[in-house]
Amino acid sequence: MSKKYKYLIFITIAVFFCSCTINYSAVGVDIPPEAKTITIKSFQNNASLVNLQLSNDLTTQLRDKFRSNTRLSVVDSRGDLYIEGEITDYSISSVAVGSDRAMMNRLTITVRVHYENKFDEKKNIDQTFSRYQDYDANLNSQSKQDELATQICEVLVDDIFTATVGNW
Repeated sequence: MSKKYKYLIFITIAVFFCSCTINYSAVGVDIPPEAKTITIKSFQNNASLVNLQLSNDLTTQLRDKFRSNTRLSVVDSRGDLYIEGEITDYSISSVAVGSDRAMMNRLTITVRVHYENKFDEKKNIDQTFSRYQDYDANLNSQSKQDELATQICEVLVDDIFTATVGNW
């Protein structure tokens, strides 16, 4: 093989590799490249039945989700992306009734979320999310409610994350 032919192959391979680009992004996340920050306001608890920890737990879990799953910095105000919301319902209802009392209860949490994307207004949302968990009515109600509220918040946070910046 001639020296000229080897040189041509080398140049061709070099040009090929130099023209390749690799883009890194979090899988399933759709955040404008120019967005650097997000503001997540504390969720107000406007439910008729109030769990004192719920507002803080939900807000903290949502902020942690964005910190750990995006490149965005969470800031107190004027973020490129903005989330605010309220807890509109925290309720306990009987779902399975025995001969003379409830056998299973259902804890339901509902939140209303407002999301703004200052780079793409078509992605702004106003949406309500609701999740529930059933539990044995014979269990200690308050401790079980706190445990279930934390679990429900985790699912609600996933729902909110997916609805706002998810790209599944």
